[in-house]
Amino acid sequence: MAFSSPRPAVTALGGGHGLSASLSALRHVSDRLTAVVTVADDGGSSGRLRSELGVLPPGDLRMALAALCDDSEWGRTWSAVLQHRFDSAGPLDRHATGNLLIVALWELLGDEVAGLDWVGRLLGARGRVLPMSSVPLAVEADVRVDDGAGGHLETVAGQSRVATAPGRIEQLRLVPSDPPAHAEAVAAVRAADWVVLGPGSWYSSVLVHLLVPELAAALHETAARRCVTLNLSPDGEMSGLTAVDHLEALRKHAPDLRIDVVLADPAAVEDVEAAAEAAAAMGARLLMRQVALGDGTARHDALRLAAAYRDVFDGVLGDVRRPGADA
Repeated sequence: MAFSSPRPAVTALGGGHGLSASLSALRHVSDRLTAVVTVADDGGSSGRLRSELGVLPPGDLRMALAALCDDSEWGRTWSAVLQHRFDSAGPLDRHATGNLLIVALWELLGDEVAGLDWVGRLLGARGRVLPMSSVPLAVEADVRVDDGAGGHLETVAGQSRVATAPGRIEQLRLVPSDPPAHAEAVAAVRAADWVVLGPGSWYSSVLVHLLVPELAAALHETAARRCVTLNLSPDGEMSGLTAVDHLEALRKHAPDLRIDVVLADPAAVEDVEAAAEAAAAMGARLLMRQVALGDGTARHDALRLAAAYRDVFDGVLGDVRRPGADA
């Protein structure tokens, strides 16, 4: 893909499958790419390694590295190795090879960022992967559960539980409440030309970045422009909520954060006028682009999403929706 200007420095924030989707697209758009990844996972292989060894949960970091592999035989092979899970009746069952590799390098080097950089070199990854915090985090949420009598609040603890919480999340917290950010992650946000938030599990993978004080300050103060990528369909923790609800949740947790562009697939926006107004409330323009696969599933097409990001970064915003415009 050709650019009318030098390729931008892009820092993408998130975790899990959502961040993998944005990185799979962004690696076609820029070779100056950094992923800042949540470290609150407490389930599966990551949760077991975190509990047993006291390390950062490596799973979301592994997925980000795999997404940055190119489409060569080398890249496809190492991506598959990283994502491979053992199937056994013993303690290795469901452990991901990449998780074990990352933790081994952490133990050998005593440096999380250096370990991730070494894995990236092995893979030929197109960009860097950084943890958002230097300590493992826990996610908590106050969830309003429908009980037929106006609902009641329940506290849900743990990223894996928050991600599948029934009911509407009203407040999100991290434990510890004032975690240290990784210095390299803060520097990447401050040095970026563009910061990309989303898609992904909105509360447990995206909004959590706004709860790390140093990282939140960098997001507010950076000279970079900011693009929010909306999900193709409501995830578990946002089930039943609209694109407008996603934007309002972002604004609630970061009321002073200015956004420049909100990128959405037309099929995922129920009310274009309302979504444009919600975007405008944060200073943003709503850009509608078809970015989903054509098979009817709620998955992003890497090349379509890459083309949309290219238009965002190059300022080609011909399909922008503004309040008052015809939908």
